[in-house]
Amino acid sequence: MAKVKVASVWLEGCSGCHMSFLDIDAAIIDLANAVEFTRTPITDIKEFPEVDVGIVEGSVGNTEEEEVLKDLRAHCKILMAWGDCACFGGVCAMRSTLDKEDCLKRAYIESESTVDGKIPHPPGVPALLDKVLPVNNIVKVDCYVPGCPPEASAILYGLKELLAGKIPVLPPDMMRFD
Repeated sequence: MAKVKVASVWLEGCSGCHMSFLDIDAAIIDLANAVEFTRTPITDIKEFPEVDVGIVEGSVGNTEEEEVLKDLRAHCKILMAWGDCACFGGVCAMRSTLDKEDCLKRAYIESESTVDGKIPHPPGVPALLDKVLPVNNIVKVDCYVPGCPPEASAILYGLKELLAGKIPVLPPDMMRFD
């Protein structure tokens, strides 16, 4: 039987969701027998091949992240959002309550330690979006595993459901955070 092809990306966030994935411990061995990881934050693959499952962690705050997300969505059959940043915008979306230009001025021109400041525009640095957005504001998301970060058991549950041919819906006990 062919392995399920999976690609994942880490956008604007802390990498905690991918760390929670690694916390599935020994279950990762069984998963590795059923899944082929393609482009991920821990591989050196630059392009997205066609995959069965795309996984996204992090919100979308700049033009490069938006492009990566759209590229992943175009190359996957099912897109799963991991973590509060991808699902809801998370902590990164706190910037959305402020004007982008005001944030840049405060950081680069008006801060107490700035002398002769200016807002940098170096080549190759992606432009900030006006607002930081959850993934579903940019592309269609098929399933969600919220949490900051999600529990390893919730990530494993979602992946096992996908491997069983189901779109996962987390049970209520996995949606509580004590």
